[in-house]
Amino acid sequence: MGRAEAGSGAAVRDTDGRTYAAAPVWLRTLSLTALQAAVAAAVSSGATRLEAGVVVGADGDQRGEDQDVGVLWELQAGYAILADRRGRVQQRVDTPEGGDR
Repeated sequence: MGRAEAGSGAAVRDTDGRTYAAAPVWLRTLSLTALQAAVAAAVSSGATRLEAGVVVGADGDQRGEDQDVGVLWELQAGYAILADRRGRVQQRVDTPEGGDR
């Protein structure tokens, strides 16, 4: 978040123990949330499954669905953590019942 001067950031961990971090991407021709960018980095590096993801800078009033954590379920992640800008956990969102996991 600091290097990109972004208000939010995200990271995912794959099942090999590698971690991918990202900030939001806002270009005229491409827009990704921080979580989408982190998942894209993992997938483009060969990850086929994720353990979990975290979104920092999540608005405490928003629910997990609003943070597009569904992108994690496609890669069978077990859960997502939503934290505020100070790193305080606001919510843990587990894989939905009947989800991909």
